[in-house]
Amino acid sequence: MSTSKQLHLGAFMRPVSIHTGAWRYPGGTPDANFNFAHIKSFAQKLERAKFDAFFMADHLAVLNMPDEALKRSATVTSFEPMTLLSALAMVTDHLGLVATGSTTYEEPYHVARRFSSLDHISGGRAGWNIVTTSNPNASMNFGRDDHWDHAERYARAREFYDVVTGLWDSWADDAFVRDVETGIFSDLDKMHVLDHKGKYLSAKGPLNIARPVQGWPVIVQAGASEAGKQLAAETAEAVFTGQNNIAAGQAFYADVKGRMVDAGRDPNHMNILPACMVVVGDSLDEAKEKRARLDSLVHYESAIASLSIALGHDASGFDADAPLPNIPESNASKSGQERVMEMGRRENLTVRQLAQRLGGYSGLAILGTPEMIADEMEEWLTTEASDGFTVMFPHLPGGLDDFVDKVVPVLQDRGLFRREYEGTTLRENMGLPRPENQFFGNGG
Repeated sequence: MSTSKQLHLGAFMRPVSIHTGAWRYPGGTPDANFNFAHIKSFAQKLERAKFDAFFMADHLAVLNMPDEALKRSATVTSFEPMTLLSALAMVTDHLGLVATGSTTYEEPYHVARRFSSLDHISGGRAGWNIVTTSNPNASMNFGRDDHWDHAERYARAREFYDVVTGLWDSWADDAFVRDVETGIFSDLDKMHVLDHKGKYLSAKGPLNIARPVQGWPVIVQAGASEAGKQLAAETAEAVFTGQNNIAAGQAFYADVKGRMVDAGRDPNHMNILPACMVVVGDSLDEAKEKRARLDSLVHYESAIASLSIALGHDASGFDADAPLPNIPESNASKSGQERVMEMGRRENLTVRQLAQRLGGYSGLAILGTPEMIADEMEEWLTTEASDGFTVMFPHLPGGLDDFVDKVVPVLQDRGLFRREYEGTTLRENMGLPRPENQFFGNGG
């Protein structure tokens, strides 16, 4: 199978692996969340492999799971993302630097200023992942007793985007003349005062920093609800999503890109990049053994809590080493319950194995030899199920090394992935246009 399209590959870092058992994997880096030397080495390896971006997920609360799970989790604590990415900007030259910024618990002026600063510091490599923050515990860290409901969060997010992008366009690109002879530093005819007063937000402006190198940092979005898909269609240039098979990926791809057309946007100006954990082996069996070993490192006490939530039924009394018994239908997610039960039947998993799978990482995973992994990635690309992937490494550094050293060369040999970066900015490398200034046109 051949294609003129190439994959875009981002790396999902939190700031290391998403898998709950990764920090315990032999040869791993248990302290990497707070060890900059490790994270620096991971970012530089990603850049040598020509990855589009380092995607730093963030969260604004710790108490979002039972204590038995919390005390065993390495995924709930990490550096503050903008601080980390600014440091990584100093030790990389081409790798995109994408971070989460909450539209529920932050103010637009803060977000606009921080991401603009990162874009200047990195020479045009910043990306903003718009999130509304789903964890209700975050509210209590920001002086609120109650978490806003879903519809309100997304309505605020849409207005938030307009304010942030308006602030980024506060100055024309050539507004700062810095004429030492006349003593004129900036041309105020090329400054726009936003003076936004909306339903949820108020911001006068202008932003006290020059327009970002990229015009705007790349806009990333990750919502999968109807409101999330609509927000993506209207705003996003990269979408981090979670479809578990090609058919679901194709449906999501067609839906969101169709909505883009309805919103008057060019669907080529968005890359849909489903999350995918990749486990590499010299054979499929070896890759499966690695995955099983990784899942086995998820402690049963925390794993069974994840299974109970997914089933909508207390699973703590089940025989851990027997198949999952028949479960009565619950008021929880019926589709989620059926997905878990079908996974157990399909793979002949015991309750323990199923719980550890869910407690570790239950999304899309591609396992096999480098050639098998390349085959599956190519199929997603050529059948319009994705434009690439947000790669999750099962453990670090070994899982990252396996992908970079074994899978990337196969993708490159097939013409599916770049050998050199296309440009110096994240937009150039992702094939995205530089946005026109809303207030000064192309001259801005």
